[in-house]
Amino acid sequence: MANYSLADVKKLREDLGAGMMDAKNALVEADGDYDKAVELLRIKGAKAVAKRDDRATSEGVVVAVAENGAATVVELASETDFVAKNEKFTTLADKVVAAVAAAGAADVAAGNAAPLDGKTVAEVIDENAAALGEKLELRTVTRVEGDAFEIYLHKTSQDLPPQIAVVIAYAGDDAAEARSIAQHVAFANPTYLTRDEIPAEAIEKERATVEAITREEGKPEAALPKIVEGRLNAYRKQVALLEQDYAKDNKVSVAKAAENAGLTIQGFARVKVGA
Repeated sequence: MANYSLADVKKLREDLGAGMMDAKNALVEADGDYDKAVELLRIKGAKAVAKRDDRATSEGVVVAVAENGAATVVELASETDFVAKNEKFTTLADKVVAAVAAAGAADVAAGNAAPLDGKTVAEVIDENAAALGEKLELRTVTRVEGDAFEIYLHKTSQDLPPQIAVVIAYAGDDAAEARSIAQHVAFANPTYLTRDEIPAEAIEKERATVEAITREEGKPEAALPKIVEGRLNAYRKQVALLEQDYAKDNKVSVAKAAENAGLTIQGFARVKVGA
């Protein structure tokens, strides 16, 4: 009989998140050698994860940090919500965002290459994927620069970790109003900060769509330009943060609310799990 104890099984399960029988079998195969059992389980886990490369990672968590004039948002993805709410997974997400931020990474490639515990972020994620028996991936990395930051993490379900992360970069002193604007972003989901940032091709695509809709409605030809322009303005208001009606007070725009609070919104990011 292999020389191992129940304490060894418990430790192996805690260290790697392995199942009871997997832990016992690994210790038996390793003849009680704990380090060898760890290696065997990691190899087994890595093989299992490799078979899942084509599996969708539609669950996960979003985390964010702000330091040294920049805020970093990371989405760490998993296959199931069971893993997404696992403490080992959420702890990994915290370590990943810290490493990505320290490296100044602004995209997934740079984030995966960031150093972490003597390895790269990608290698550490793969090791944890093997231990958890599920495909994991760094799916989103976003970096926003500014004078000050407000981070808002929103839970769409109390049973899960945060699924929406918003960062507001701003100049000013009213942190409470900056947080309210971050909450507005979580709800309203703008794409751009100002109307000037909307790409010309996006405007032209929308113009063609609303013109076709307007013609289909049978509007008079002479009225088309005015109606189309009005609908384009509505589109700009929908996608540009500073143009939007403020969720906290829809009688004013976000731009006006920020101005009233002495804030200058310098940028923002919104990341949603699976989006």
